[in-house]
Amino acid sequence: MKKTSSVVLLTALILVVMAPVAFAAADEGGATGLKGFGIALATGLAIGIAALGGAIGQGNAVKGAMEGIARNPGASGKIMTTLIIGLALIESLVIYALVISFILQGKL
Repeated sequence: MKKTSSVVLLTALILVVMAPVAFAAADEGGATGLKGFGIALATGLAIGIAALGGAIGQGNAVKGAMEGIARNPGASGKIMTTLIIGLALIESLVIYALVISFILQGKL
């Protein structure tokens, strides 16, 4: 199990680092500049880190909600309402990172 998760993590890291290079826009001279590479790398890392943090946060939120419902099934309605609002707020942070990445990509 540990070896599989290490391979998946390494593959994801390689994809996060290499994706901006693959999608880097060319300058007017036809070659990608160092500034463009830095912005592309920053946007790729921002999205990757934001998605990772959001996924961990959502997993912990769902885990806590399920434990709360298991201990007190009568409170499931209030717990689910709070869970949905919390998940929406967590996901909004990932969307903010996506918007910032689009803005940075426009600077290329």
